[in-house]
Amino acid sequence: MAACWAHARRKFYEVHQATGSPVAAEALRRIAELYAIEATIRGQTADTRQSARRARSLSLVGAMNTWLETELNRVPPRGGLADAIRYALTRWSALCLFLDDGRLQLDNNTVERAIRPIALGRKNHLFAGSDGGAARWAVVASLLATAKLNDVEPFAYLKDILERMSNGHPMSLLDDLLPWNWASSVAAAA
Repeated sequence: MAACWAHARRKFYEVHQATGSPVAAEALRRIAELYAIEATIRGQTADTRQSARRARSLSLVGAMNTWLETELNRVPPRGGLADAIRYALTRWSALCLFLDDGRLQLDNNTVERAIRPIALGRKNHLFAGSDGGAARWAVVASLLATAKLNDVEPFAYLKDILERMSNGHPMSLLDDLLPWNWASSVAAAA
């Protein structure tokens, strides 16, 4: 399983904010180089991304690993900086998986943004009324999140599919109402 560079970066960011550590600043600079490369290849095919990462990111990641191991031996072992370095080093092989697979992202920020509303509403969702109500809420929340991931406006989507279903949309064609199919059918009808 791939690890998230944003989580590793956050550890160094917190140390830098609290202490102004030049080592943490250097770690942030090195991680920013990886993100700069990713910005240039975003939207490319997986093979193109993997090739670019091999050509441009691999040496940066290798140098960062060596540098972090050296710095870990130089900083106080019980400080926040050492904790940040250990966090990255213990996850190093998982942090490097993006180099070998162009389908992987450098971080999981997209997924975290998608699930944030669900996580924030967790306590409210406890009051679904019953196990059946909770199951139905999970379906609705999944549909809304999937709609957002497919660039479908959730309110318009739900309004339309509920109207279609109440007007007798055939059960055998329910797949047509899934967000990724709905968007193309609406575009075709327009």
